[in-house]
Amino acid sequence: MDTGVLVVGAGPTGLTLGIDLARRGVAALVAERAETLFPGSRGKGIQPRTMEVFDDLGVLGAIRAAGGPYPVGMVWQDGRRVGEHRMFDPAEPSEDAPYNEPLMVPQWRTQEILRARLEELGGSVAFGREVVGLTQDGGGVRAEFASGEVVTARYAVAADGGRSTVRRLLGIGMTGETVDPSPALVADVRISGLDRDNWHLFPPGGDGDGYLALCPLAGTEDFQLMAGFPDGTAPELSLEGVRKVVAARTHLAPEAVTELRWASDFRPRAALADRFRSGRVFLAGDAAHVHSPAGGQGLNTSVQDAYNLGWKLGAVLRDGADPALLDSYEEERRPVAADVLGLSTRVHRGETRRGDATRQLGLGYRHSPLTHETRPEPGPLRAGDRAPDGTVNGIRLFDTFRGPHWTLLALEGAQAPAGAEAAGGAHAAGEASASGVPVVVRVVRGPAPRVYGPGLYLVRPDGYVGWAGDSAAGLPAYLARFGQGG
Repeated sequence: MDTGVLVVGAGPTGLTLGIDLARRGVAALVAERAETLFPGSRGKGIQPRTMEVFDDLGVLGAIRAAGGPYPVGMVWQDGRRVGEHRMFDPAEPSEDAPYNEPLMVPQWRTQEILRARLEELGGSVAFGREVVGLTQDGGGVRAEFASGEVVTARYAVAADGGRSTVRRLLGIGMTGETVDPSPALVADVRISGLDRDNWHLFPPGGDGDGYLALCPLAGTEDFQLMAGFPDGTAPELSLEGVRKVVAARTHLAPEAVTELRWASDFRPRAALADRFRSGRVFLAGDAAHVHSPAGGQGLNTSVQDAYNLGWKLGAVLRDGADPALLDSYEEERRPVAADVLGLSTRVHRGETRRGDATRQLGLGYRHSPLTHETRPEPGPLRAGDRAPDGTVNGIRLFDTFRGPHWTLLALEGAQAPAGAEAAGGAHAAGEASASGVPVVVRVVRGPAPRVYGPGLYLVRPDGYVGWAGDSAAGLPAYLARFGQGG
């Protein structure tokens, strides 16, 4: 088999990348060692920035229908309700940030929705494909599966989790720390005797037992159970083991746990791959960074890795851009991952709350080699920042950004370069310059939303401002980097 991109792993990272490549017309194979998608709820938090990504990829409606808001925490002691605890600082939606608070969706359901979208776009997942060998040269990557099958690809992406086989085959190490030395248990259970309006929290008792939490999973009949074991005891992953923990730490009888649907144990840690790239192979998601589950950052950072890499692979493989563009993936994403790892660890240790930072709307690439801020006196929105939502001449900007194209905002009379022809009112699709650069750019002209201010803003396919200026000088040359002969 030959393909443009081999994506190893069909978790949220691999599926997101598969979707982005499929909508760009890039041939890709998503290979998963297991026979089915991941069955558990583990990464259940969808942060506002990831909701914006899912909006662009065409799955947000299904994600919102499948999930719900995080419930208020209810603290229990000796069988009595003794107080409430809100997991996230409240935030009001605004025109520039319409998705304000995290959404709870079990990971298995998120993956089902992403897989359905991938198949809708003509892609698929090849299950039962375990990579056991990997070689590469100047022309491509050769991967060998345990079955004896071989696939060659122009590029490969390791999206195969924290214990990544591909990372090991590449010889890339991970540097990190133990966030909490105590083992922890996470499980999906059916349980009786608790309402589904609250996240039920049982703090550690005086007998040395650890905490236990039971969170109703929106859109299901399940609760996600999480428990810590400060004495170092390895959690039992059986139904009887889970029942013992629940009975020991809550007012519920063992029989209240009626079904165990999935269970896993782990030790919270934070680790960052020493490199995100080796030749033609890239690391993304948990293969590149492993987070504490506190703050709901792991899945979201992983999805955004794929979102960053997808358009760059498309530019190289479909549009003929210089392959050096792919160097920017590690240059942009590794610093972000390092910052988010620190945030997750601080949340886990109670040093900061789940607030603006965990929503990930403030992440950006101001120091990226792809970022060009040409204004001598830029406003609060600068090149490298996330492109906010807003309305221009009655048209919502997120609706305009949606799709695998660039968007040029020409606001308050700023002049787009010659060749960016207006059609259909406030926005148009076409080349952004007369230079023959085969990059599709949608042009929006009109008054500036408050958060933008006047000027020209070139929005990348992944929703960040790549170039900003008072005039179009230098813009065609910037865009030329992403097309044939760039």
